[in-house]
Amino acid sequence: MRSTELVQWFRQSTPYVNMHRGKTFVIMLDGDTIASENFINIISDIRLLHSLGIKLIIVFGARFQINELLLKNHIQPVYHKNIRVTDPRTLELVKQAAGRLNYDIMSRLSMRLPHSPLLNVVSSNFILAQPIGVDDGVDYMLSGKLRRIEVENIKKQLENDAIVLIGPVAPSVTGESFNLPFEEVATQVAIKLKAEKLIGFSNTQGILDKNGVSISDLLPQEAADYLQQFIERDQYHSSQARFLQAAIDVCRAGVHRSHLLSYEEDGSLLQELFTRDGVGTQLSMENSEDIRIATARDIPSLLELIHPLEQQGVLVKRSREQLEMDIEKYTIIDRDGVIIACAALNVYEAEKMAEMACVAVHPDYRSSSRGDILLTEIQKRARNLGIEKLFVLTTRTVHWFQERGFRMANVEDLPKDKREHYNYQRRSKILIQDLQESGE
Repeated sequence: MRSTELVQWFRQSTPYVNMHRGKTFVIMLDGDTIASENFINIISDIRLLHSLGIKLIIVFGARFQINELLLKNHIQPVYHKNIRVTDPRTLELVKQAAGRLNYDIMSRLSMRLPHSPLLNVVSSNFILAQPIGVDDGVDYMLSGKLRRIEVENIKKQLENDAIVLIGPVAPSVTGESFNLPFEEVATQVAIKLKAEKLIGFSNTQGILDKNGVSISDLLPQEAADYLQQFIERDQYHSSQARFLQAAIDVCRAGVHRSHLLSYEEDGSLLQELFTRDGVGTQLSMENSEDIRIATARDIPSLLELIHPLEQQGVLVKRSREQLEMDIEKYTIIDRDGVIIACAALNVYEAEKMAEMACVAVHPDYRSSSRGDILLTEIQKRARNLGIEKLFVLTTRTVHWFQERGFRMANVEDLPKDKREHYNYQRRSKILIQDLQESGE
């Protein structure tokens, strides 16, 4: 990365650093992720998240390692309704695999880098289990389900700046050990701790569509449809399917966002959390973009968006004071706390006309539909105010507005006050749209 790119990345990541600081993230590390060559880099990025003030709970699984041990010992895995049936011999191998991973993860997290403090990683009996029992005549034996999560104990460790590490084996009140589905543990821990995010990994960069392209955003019902496809292909134990099941459950229980990333691509975790668009799949109850009326808190971000266009002469310069007075005129598109597009509506009540002004879209989104989204919102807002004609003054985007139903006009067609203040030196083109003709 060139120095200028590095500086730009740091500047763009700042809002997300502030947004994530102090929040609780639950990170799912399944056995496939831990076995990947890139795992050492994932651990480094997890340490970086901790250094930025994010509270971390890591829940790990060991299905890949358990199956390897079963194969070496000539034991055939047994499943019922996608849950492993764990007999006493299998449990010994489960504990062997999980115990080894527990210490490996702890050791790698505790690795001290130059000029950095030693991390405090805590692994304890944060969860209690109970047997699943018998279902449809099948005895799950030592396969268990969650009985209780020691929420206050986990919170105490997080407040003491520790990373909490939880594995798939848990004791019961009777002193037995049980093998738990790690996705169930991650789900319930995220819900009980009211985590901000659930993060998982797979061999693909999120969920892929039929063309093999990563899907950036999913709603719970859409995620459920993809999960059903994995089940129908007998791929419930894939990383993607187990994440989807967990993400759907936590989302419906109030966890704001879940993210699925590639464990093979270096830096996926940082790109997902500290860039505007991320790289994997995000699941949430709502779209990550919010279209709303601007408030005074948005002024710094608005200035940052429109200032480059003012310097280029595309927009007329506006002072901070002018923005403060006119802030309620602005409609913005907010993506995770970052304003990526804006437009103002200046109303001329006497003539039942309004101007769509200060139209700005962030360079990263100019090839997208954000301009059309803004125009639609401005049109709705104008109609609600009884406006009959919408006009724009532009020096660069005449064709764009013409393609959307605006017609060329003259200065004489403008409202009286706007006509008197028209800047003949800018020579802006005037375009007008009849909102009654373009109505929905």
